[in-house]
Amino acid sequence: MDPKFIRNFSIIAHIDHGKSTLADGLLSHAGALEDREKKAQFLDNMELERERGITIKAQTVCLTYKSVVDGETYQINLIDTPGHVDFSYEVSRSLAACEGAILVVDAAQGVEAQTLANVYLALENNLEIIPVLNKIDLPNADPEGVTKQIEDAVGLDCTGIIHASAKEKIGIGEILEAVIKRVPPPKANRDMIPRGLIFDSWFDAYQGVVILVRMMDGIIKKGDRIKFMATDRDYEVLRMGKYTPFPLPVEALDSGEVGFIICGIKDIRDVKVGDTVTSAKKPALEPLPGFQKVKPMVFAGIFPVVASEYENLKDALDKLCLNDSSLTFEKEKSLALGFGYRCGFLGLLHMEIVQERLEREFNLNLITTAPTVVYRITKHDGTVLMLENPSGMPNETQIKLMEEPYVKVTLHTPTEYIGGLLKLCEDKRGIQLRMDYINEKKVIIEYKLPMNEMVMDFYDRLKSITKGYASLEYEFMDFEEADLVKMDILINDEPVDALSLILHRSKAQARGRSLTEKMKELIPRQQYQVNIQAAIGAKIIARETQGAIRKDVTAKCYGGDISRKRKLLEKQKEGKKRMKQIGSVDVPQEAFLAILKVED
Repeated sequence: MDPKFIRNFSIIAHIDHGKSTLADGLLSHAGALEDREKKAQFLDNMELERERGITIKAQTVCLTYKSVVDGETYQINLIDTPGHVDFSYEVSRSLAACEGAILVVDAAQGVEAQTLANVYLALENNLEIIPVLNKIDLPNADPEGVTKQIEDAVGLDCTGIIHASAKEKIGIGEILEAVIKRVPPPKANRDMIPRGLIFDSWFDAYQGVVILVRMMDGIIKKGDRIKFMATDRDYEVLRMGKYTPFPLPVEALDSGEVGFIICGIKDIRDVKVGDTVTSAKKPALEPLPGFQKVKPMVFAGIFPVVASEYENLKDALDKLCLNDSSLTFEKEKSLALGFGYRCGFLGLLHMEIVQERLEREFNLNLITTAPTVVYRITKHDGTVLMLENPSGMPNETQIKLMEEPYVKVTLHTPTEYIGGLLKLCEDKRGIQLRMDYINEKKVIIEYKLPMNEMVMDFYDRLKSITKGYASLEYEFMDFEEADLVKMDILINDEPVDALSLILHRSKAQARGRSLTEKMKELIPRQQYQVNIQAAIGAKIIARETQGAIRKDVTAKCYGGDISRKRKLLEKQKEGKKRMKQIGSVDVPQEAFLAILKVED
């Protein structure tokens, strides 16, 4: 097809602003689906995506649309992106595959944190942005107020803003016409060496890895040998096609077009999001810009409740990695929890999704330890260590310098909750960067926060302080030096390694005290006394004692000499002492989750 009739665009929005519903409306209006094929959130294939109303995996669909204005037939490629901050790299690659973006803003809720973050990503990629006010049919919609918010907060010219309701099918035709009129056609470099941008991939049990690609230069045909520049692997193209939204085979993908390539690849690690695909016979000299290796930011231990399920957990993680190359895992052994895996995630939502998928799709019963972040440790001998697990922390005498990761947190909140939010950020060792009022009702607050403070209970407390009205966006900044210590929890003088924490020295005593108190409530009483202690090295900083369940052994003595009662009590005391030496305390799963819920 002539490149001037091709349009590549994406939809960007905050969670729950109607992105997937709008995608359904566009598919329906362009006649891509018959009535029997229609279903809500058509592009969200995963049960979890439908349930939570979020997009986890990017999808693409190629629509054939005849313009009402000029009567020409256009090929419109819609690239649906994940909305959450954890997947911001995938979003940036999807946007790099487009020339334009539809910015969807809820007419009732206004500009939110992820709206801004995704707009900035789109502006970095020099995309034409078409603002759309969605849900204008709601009784509490405020089109004028929200339009002003977009102009003030985002800096977009909203003179021709489109008023739409994806649910009621209002304004869908206008959006498609605006895409044709305002989004520039792709630059056609069809005579050049082939270069395509990989913006997503997943594993298909029958066909191997399916690669979504946007051709930037040249042409790739079925039967060609192609090369992935980042991994330096080459394969033969067995199948290629476009999603319309169902797979439609094609013989070639031309410059400016979007489609899928199948080469029978068995290992998803051979294909990386953001990589450049080129010809194996005559490869391109330079890859397309923007490729990064995805690095996990949050780590947690995942252990099976029943030890015999360890192999099943390994198989489940292997299968999950086939569809999610950003998930990493390695073996871990814990004295308290037995054998399991230390997993690396992109963020907290990614961790939650992986845990839920393991439990649902593979019927596993799991214990997940508290999430930790990566610390950078410089030893006296000059070696630099990236520490993911508190149990691997070297002795304090070996450490020259400890650094923790910092993130820039952007909060969008109604003005009445400012006081509570500022106090929360100050409690979390935050440094305020800026505070801007969008209007008299809404404010943007930016803080620099240590990431380990954010992964604990920050999000839960944010939602409870603001009654769910605030939205949060964060991005990694850098590592900075900090006075960090490792705190162990000891139960009957035995450290429970899965409960170890790395935290700031100023917070250690308060957190140790609240944690031991919480453990006392959660650990079941034994027939002997249980000591619960928080320790930094050899120094005990907090202690609670769980009293023994006492059996009244003197109940059978009616009268008689007191020495008889004493003898029975001494005998009981000896028995309890012996039980304490050989007995072990089972720590329930709630105790591991308690670390997340503890208030400082």
